[in-house]
Amino acid sequence: MGMWSFVKNAGKSLFGASAAEAAPAKDALVQEISDLGLDASGLEITVDGDKVKVEGDAVSQEMKEKVILAVGNVEGVAAVEASDDGSEPVFHTVVKGDTLWAISKKALGDGNRYNEIFEANKPMLSHPDKIYPGQVLRIPT
Repeated sequence: MGMWSFVKNAGKSLFGASAAEAAPAKDALVQEISDLGLDASGLEITVDGDKVKVEGDAVSQEMKEKVILAVGNVEGVAAVEASDDGSEPVFHTVVKGDTLWAISKKALGDGNRYNEIFEANKPMLSHPDKIYPGQVLRIPT
């Protein structure tokens, strides 16, 4: 099992609940996945306090990683645990002052490859300039 940490009170707020109140319900997370147009078929989402478990076989490794990010970047979620299928995803937590160009230069060796990170994080990202501290991004390998 892989475990990824998220900033509990830095993500998207669902149904107006704050991180201080409680983690989002399973139904709210499943709806968020659906609203983003992600295919979670084959995956089971469970919530235990501020930790979310993603288990099962996704349609692809890329889709599984996007589902992990979709539920992890929700306010009130501190960690996501997922079944280990042999391939370890690469994630980056955005810090103040980060840009996709800077992240790309650091992670991929070339800032001009920032669009690869943007594409790897669609539909969670709507624009390359709209990232925020605490957000976790998928780095394509």
